[in-house]
Amino acid sequence: MSDSDGVLLPHGGYEKLRSYKVAEAVYDATVVFCDRFIAKRSRTHDQMVQAARSGVRNISEGSGAAATSRKSEMLLTNVARSSLSDVLAKDYKSFLIQRGLRVWHKDSPKALAMRERLKHDVAASLPQAPQGAVRLTGLAGLSDFVAQAAPELAANAMLCAVNQAAYLLKRQLESQGRTFVERGGFTEKLYGARSQWRKSDRSDPSDKGTSP
Repeated sequence: MSDSDGVLLPHGGYEKLRSYKVAEAVYDATVVFCDRFIAKRSRTHDQMVQAARSGVRNISEGSGAAATSRKSEMLLTNVARSSLSDVLAKDYKSFLIQRGLRVWHKDSPKALAMRERLKHDVAASLPQAPQGAVRLTGLAGLSDFVAQAAPELAANAMLCAVNQAAYLLKRQLESQGRTFVERGGFTEKLYGARSQWRKSDRSDPSDKGTSP
């Protein structure tokens, strides 16, 4: 959303951000994962779901806060990133390690293939899956994949998705910082609008007296 004719800064439109789409898919799939593999009354279940939810909600809140504060926008974007990379990703790694399952290296063939599919809502030109095999078909199919895949596959797929969301948010945060440096924030725009109004007010002939 733009407010080029007013004092508010550009804001809104977060639904179109890839970071938001990935974070939303991570949240939905985390609920599925935790309900399937983590005891519902455990603290870990609640912590993982809340961390995933924080990733989504802080993106949308940051987008709204951008109207009057680039600082708040950046703060909330960083909270979203931190919730995913510093909390949720570590919980997925702990799940694998504590059960003696493999944590895929980020550059392993399996991880690279999974990451490539997650770049697309629906991955194109996938070879036919073997009969009875469960396959991730893209970001849009993440929840369905997690609902059916073996624990190691499901947890590593989630790690790939969480890391992708965190990376996108890191890039988003860097872009927000550059925008702030280059264009300033709400205070600067408000001051500029006020100065322009004063300038135009002083030059308005209708405000000057007329000769008798």
